Amino acid sequence: MFLKQWNLIKLILCVSVFGVSETSAQWRQYAVEEHRIEMLPVGKSFYEQQPLNFRGGQLYAPISLMLSGFLANSNGPESLKMEIVEERNEHFANFHTGIDNYLQYAPIAAVYTMDAYGYKAKHDFVNRSAILFKGELMMSAIVFTAKSSFHNLRPDGSTYNSFPSGHTAQAFAAATFLAEEYGSTYKWMPYVAYSAATCVGGMRMANNRHYISDVLFGAGIGILTMKVAYWTHRFKWGKKRSSHSADYN
Repeated sequence: MFLKQWNLIKLILCVSVFGVSETSAQWRQYAVEEHRIEMLPVGKSFYEQQPLNFRGGQLYAPISLMLSGFLANSNGPESLKMEIVEERNEHFANFHTGIDNYLQYAPIAAVYTMDAYGYKAKHDFVNRSAILFKGELMMSAIVFTAKSSFHNLRPDGSTYNSFPSGHTAQAFAAATFLAEEYGSTYKWMPYVAYSAATCVGGMRMANNRHYISDVLFGAGIGILTMKVAYWTHRFKWGKKRSSHSADYN
């Protein structure tokens, strides 16, 4: 069991550093260069290498959440996660809602809907879909591996796949997707996105499907994997727009 958990930690660390393999000198060079590309004939696809968009400070939130979730994943009767379950069972024993099953995907739907109605996202359809696919793939792989490795019983006693919360990981990955695509244009958007994701995590606990540790760790996974998907998206695809050279914004 310990070996499986150690392998999982190594996997997560690999994901977190996957997008930062370039040297710091190269980052500074890419940041100041004006990237131009040689265009192909009309109708042909092209791709352009982009700067590696990584800042170490962006790791603080997801790593802190994951560390908090890992440390809170104790099965002692006086542990924080058990105390919260006891409070839930005492005051909200009959609570149940299915909203969390849909709200976890709401930020993704919001991105494509807003873009379709003319509120342009940061990336075009092809590039943001590629980023989303990569982030979802990494998130799903880590969640599945963690659930299989830890094999924790859910608080309702139904199954042994409690840690981490897949719904919460999905919700925070989707929230990060929305924040990345619209956060620079609408400063309030990340607050809305992450508030919705937090509601999903809260409902998973209120439904007695997850412990606080599951939710915290899942939130960190969701943020981290989608951030890595953006950091490593260094090639943009598109169509010829004008003349023989142009900037790709």
